[in-house]
Amino acid sequence: MSHGHDHPETATERATSPLAARVRAMEALLVEKGVVTEAEIQDNIAYMDSRSPANGARLVARAWTDDGFRARLHTDGKAAAVELGIDAGASPDLVVVENTPEVHNVIVCTLCSCYPRAILGRPPDWYKSFEYRSRAVREPRAVMREFGFVPPEGTRVAVHDSTADVRYMVLPMRPPGTEGMDEAELTGLVTRDSLIGVSVPRTPAAQS
Repeated sequence: MSHGHDHPETATERATSPLAARVRAMEALLVEKGVVTEAEIQDNIAYMDSRSPANGARLVARAWTDDGFRARLHTDGKAAAVELGIDAGASPDLVVVENTPEVHNVIVCTLCSCYPRAILGRPPDWYKSFEYRSRAVREPRAVMREFGFVPPEGTRVAVHDSTADVRYMVLPMRPPGTEGMDEAELTGLVTRDSLIGVSVPRTPAAQS
């Protein structure tokens, strides 16, 4: 399973991708029929590009420093996101599952690639792959090991399957040695992979 960093699509790839060509043809047809305008299409693209794992990291950092917010995040993830000025979208629901010394959570979508895009941005390629979607359920510890993380013995691994109606995000445990860090510093420790659950946040030593 490849876990390399995502790279922006090159101009050549945009020009030659059959899928990209079909998308452009559909866009042109919708504009021609008056369903949408070119400006609306570009606004939607810009909106999606503005979504990133930094939104999820902000939720986590606030939960680490504010027990009241942590409770609200568990009760209604989307409402908690709105508190921080994050547009979580109209649907679906956002369920936040918290890691503890007893339980480590992992997120997957076995049927397709349902993902909390409004909170975490676009899903990585590996999340959408058939290999991850099947193995995360069968052998989650082996998958996490490939990301460089091994949950301690005795820690139960809980796998959550996203659906069209429910998206999940992991609230990872706060790393040790972060007691004196402020919310902005804590945000920098939270990675996309830790929000999916295949890894854990950076430690202050690893970040420096």
